[in-house]
Amino acid sequence: MNHKLSLAMVFAALSVLLAACNTAAGFGKDMSAAGQAMTDKAEHVKNK
Repeated sequence: MNHKLSLAMVFAALSVLLAACNTAAGFGKDMSAAGQAMTDKAEHVKNK
């Protein structure tokens, strides 16, 4: 029984870590898109 509980806890921890990693990756993509939008706007203003 102890072995099953330990295994379940390991799987639960891995699930949380994978979900957090996925969230961090999404956040990075969002920040990249925001930075690109700011760069595009700055180029547009500079070229006026």
